[in-house]
Amino acid sequence: MAIDLASPPKHICILRLSALGDISHTLPIVRTLQKHWPETQITWVIGKLEHQLVCDIPDIEFIVFDKDQGLAAYKALRRHMRGRRFDVLLHMQMSIRASLASLLIPARIRLGFDRQRAKDLQWLFTNHKIPHKPKQHVIDSFFGFTEALGIEEHGLEWNIPIPDDARAYAEKTISTDKKTLIISPCSSMSYRNWTVEGYAQVADYAAERHDMQVVLCGGPSAIEHEYGEKITSLCRHKPLNLIGQTDIKQLLALLKKADLVIAPDSGPAHLATAVGTPVIGLYAATNPDRARPYLSADIVVNKYPEAIELQYGKPDADLPWGTRARAATSMASIKPTDVTAILDAYLSDLSTARP
Repeated sequence: MAIDLASPPKHICILRLSALGDISHTLPIVRTLQKHWPETQITWVIGKLEHQLVCDIPDIEFIVFDKDQGLAAYKALRRHMRGRRFDVLLHMQMSIRASLASLLIPARIRLGFDRQRAKDLQWLFTNHKIPHKPKQHVIDSFFGFTEALGIEEHGLEWNIPIPDDARAYAEKTISTDKKTLIISPCSSMSYRNWTVEGYAQVADYAAERHDMQVVLCGGPSAIEHEYGEKITSLCRHKPLNLIGQTDIKQLLALLKKADLVIAPDSGPAHLATAVGTPVIGLYAATNPDRARPYLSADIVVNKYPEAIELQYGKPDADLPWGTRARAATSMASIKPTDVTAILDAYLSDLSTARP
């Protein structure tokens, strides 16, 4: 049942600190709120890195919560909230850190996840819950917050600004005479990562079979640099390795200009979705029905049922929603031919669809 609001709220606060993929998942909810209640002020409490992605979205007040500052981050948030009161707090992050931060945000309605899904005792920090709906994609579960406020529409708009200099960088970097395949090989969770050998074989296949320009993208972490170097060394047709060389807006511009992206369950997979680029998602460790690139359901490599059965000895339907297959062999169950078959089919369908 929707919360009985006599009129549109004057001021809503969203609490969603991280991570990049989930910030991307949150944006359609924000855009839906803006469309239905254009006069409502929106404040978003967000993580420091994640703020770089959305900082230039107009008509939203961002308050950065830098978790690396420890106690100082809470003190800074308390100063920001002094003398303020919100009509509604959307507590959209299930973590103790976020829930403690929520205590510093004064709001009459404190809306969180239903008790069945509210991990880390989040239900203790809210006075209203979204309706329980089982087995949802993360984006659909986030829309539970707007549904609880009486908004039924699910507006799938992201509209993340891309600065002119980032667009110019992508134009200069990516060739215009070939289709471009971006491979973003790593997730922040290492158990979600596929093999360097698999990526190298797919990169060579795309270059040889489809004459594609292959670009490697990713962040500056040691494991991402290692992946980039190993994939490049194994490839006969050397990809353009940009891992660790782009900021978030440049990455977004590259993803938008690409024809196709290959990635595991990771931030870049969902950022590509946000800018309208199809993603071949590599899923064995996590359930694609819950966390796939939202608009690319038909081109997901799904080895999750097999990986779950192998690790737990029972089908995924008999396990809690969102159970992860963290075994070292889970992602290795994806074969290069699984990926190239989808690549072939996608490009064939694309060619057929042209007038």
